[in-house]
Amino acid sequence: MSVVEQYARAHIVSDADIAEDEAIPVVLRYDPDADPRSVRVGLPGTDEWTFSRALLEQGLRAPAGSGEVRVWPCGRVQAVLEFHSAHGVSVVQFEQKALLRFLRRTYMAAAPVRS
Repeated sequence: MSVVEQYARAHIVSDADIAEDEAIPVVLRYDPDADPRSVRVGLPGTDEWTFSRALLEQGLRAPAGSGEVRVWPCGRVQAVLEFHSAHGVSVVQFEQKALLRFLRRTYMAAAPVRS
């Protein structure tokens, strides 16, 4: 099975003075050989966050959370991922279509090969 790596643009949700159109690069990864049930999200300047692929899928339909990660839809076209750590909270807003495209690719990568 092959690793899925997808680059996306996201917005940090913050009270800080950040330009509204300023997007950050994010890396979405899925390695079915390492852990077929998990996805990873890499934010600039931080470690990767690893969490359940099912959590990401559930959170695109309704608020969902597990441990240090929360996911919820935000309007009709956005989704929010919230990451908690000892250093604080990172809240990142994505276009849902980027996350849905990534999920589709992960399911295709994990599909059993038929002979």
